[in-house]
Formats: sequence, structure tokens, C-alpha cells
Amino acid sequence: MNPVRKGIMTAAIAGSLLGGGALGATVFGAASSGAATTTTTSSNSGTPAAGMPSGPQGAAPSGTFKPNETAAHEAKESAQREAEETAGKVPTTSP
Repeated sequence: MNPVRKGIMTAAIAGSLLGGGALGATVFGAASSGAATTTTTSSNSGTPAAGMPSGPQGAAPSGTFKPNETAAHEAKESAQREAEETAGKVPTTSP
């Protein structure tokens, strides 16, 4: 293959890669996504479900850790987690 044809092919391949990348970024980019999002609010009776924290979602924690001491929870809890709860720390292990 002569050098001129090789240069033309290289330029064509590079151009198609750049063009395809630009087209892909335009079509599939996050800024151009048109996902329909709605914000819904629901009212509840004011009583949180079992095991769910009370208060508005996204609210800052009250600052005091209160461990779950129910018998069902304690039966599944590891010794390390119980030690963390007893020390007043927020547990870093799963039950």
C-alpha cells in the first residue's frame, strides 16, 4: 500500500472514531437524557414502620446512637456488633 493511501485510510479511521464518539456523547450523554422524573409526596400516619428511623428523610442524625435491643434483633447479632453497641458506638458490622 502506498504512503498516500495509508495516510488517507488513517485519516478516515480517525475521523470516523472522533465523529462516532461525538455522536455517542450527544445521544447518550447525561446532559441530554430526558428521563421523566417526578417528585411525589406521601403522607403517612406519622408512625414509622418497624425498624425504620423516625423523622423526615435526609434529616441530620440526632447525635445519640440508640441500639436495637429487641429479642429478634439480638438473636441475629454478632458478638462484635453487640460490643460496638455496648460501647455506645454506631456499629460498623452487619448483624
